[in-house]
Order: sequence, then C-alpha cells, then structure tokens
Amino acid sequence: MLVDSHCHLDFPDFAAERDEVVARARRAGVGLMVTICTKVSAFDRILAIAETYDGIYCSVGIHPHEAAAEPETDAAKLVELARHPKVVGIGESGLDYFYEHSPREAQARSFRAHIAAARQSGLPLIVHSRDADEDMAAILAEEHARGAFTGVLHCFSSGQALAERAVALGFYISLSGIVTFKKAEELRTAVRALPVDRLLVETDAPYLAPIPHRGKRNEPSFVVHTAHAVGQLKGLGPDRIAQETTDNFFRLFNKIDKNSHLTV
Repeated sequence: MLVDSHCHLDFPDFAAERDEVVARARRAGVGLMVTICTKVSAFDRILAIAETYDGIYCSVGIHPHEAAAEPETDAAKLVELARHPKVVGIGESGLDYFYEHSPREAQARSFRAHIAAARQSGLPLIVHSRDADEDMAAILAEEHARGAFTGVLHCFSSGQALAERAVALGFYISLSGIVTFKKAEELRTAVRALPVDRLLVETDAPYLAPIPHRGKRNEPSFVVHTAHAVGQLKGLGPDRIAQETTDNFFRLFNKIDKNSHLTV
C-alpha cells in the first residue's frame, strides 16, 4: 500500500470527478490520502471530504500565502478543530519567501501559532517552506527548545542543510513529483543522503505532476511514480519503498489506526 501524505482534494480541479479520482488512486494501490487544509475558513468543506471517504483524512491550518487574509487563528482554535477523529495533522503552515503573498511577519506569527497547536495536540505539524531555509531552521530550532513537537517538511525542495537540521529535530521529509524533474538533481542528491526511515511521498495534487505526467493535473494515483523514483534513489524496489514510506507515515500520523488499513 502507498500513501499520498499531502493532496488538496477540495480544490476546484477535482470537483467534477472527485469520486473517480479517489477510485483511480485505490486501483493504483494508494490506500490512504491526507487532504490538506490551507484556509481555516474552508475547513468545513475539507472535513466533509474526509468524512465522505474511508481512508481519507485531513488537516487543519492556514497556508503562509493566506496568513494575512485569513482571520487570525490561535493555537487553541486549531486544537479545538483538530479534535475531530478525521483530523490528523496541523497545517499546512510555514514560510514562503518566493511569492510572499503575505508579509513575512504575518507568516511567522501564524506559523508559531501552528507550532503551539502541534505541541499541545500531539499531532504532526505539516510545514511549507520555500526560499526560507535560514528562517525556517531558526524558528524550528527555537520552538523545539520551548517544547518538543514533530512534523514533516512537505513537498521538500529546499537545501540539504535544512533537511538534515529538520531530521535532527525528529522531523520527516516528504517528497513530491519534483524529485522526478530533470533539473532536480540537487534534490535527488539530498534524498540519497537522507535516512529512508524519515521519508514520505506525496503528490501535492493538483500541482507538480511527476514524470511521465508532468504538465497535466496531478492526482493521488500519480504518487506511484514519485515512490518509484525515490525507491531508485535509495536502491529499493517498489514494494520495499512502499512499505518503508507507509510505515513512516503511520509512525508520524499516529492518530490513524494502522491495523484498520493494512488490508486496504
């Protein structure tokens, strides 16, 4: 079984055929999906999708792009929403200095609130980081010194130094279709150096479709190609990399009952 640890099934790209998208993922061997919240104002819609399907879970959080536009949300509110059985993570939240759709101060303030929620709830923090390696590493280290929490750097495409610092703090690294792109050799070098017991795979669908689907709308079934590429980098066959990344997923997202999904 494979897991798509990060997708966006609530996005309009899937509205017309969400049932078939989920069915294709099942046929491809993707037994679990986590559909990720980017706006607390849209949380009810995301939760409804998770409630509709077996094997689909969700998170609650505010993407850094939305940090200024969304109503200010504190840790207590995030923890309250995360009590639902289908909510298994906090985020996605973090820092994005590439687009800077929100001021950096607003991003950092929101990110710290999400970290506090992850710490209080015991749920993993789902981290978005782009062009912000230095500040991301500093905030993670500073906040860890205040109290432990765990999480994942999703859709990882940053430098190896950030990956190693995150792993040292107990974090996992999730790899998307980017790892298959021709110009992503630096990322592949980082993956080769990372411990396999800290790796997850994802699609970030509808974005970043892996080769051989690059340029198309991404969907959870395509995580098979990303897993295959990661397996090749680690010298592991398809069954072994599926087992490793799925075991890692359950270790991190431990609110989910692993035994109830082993036969999916």
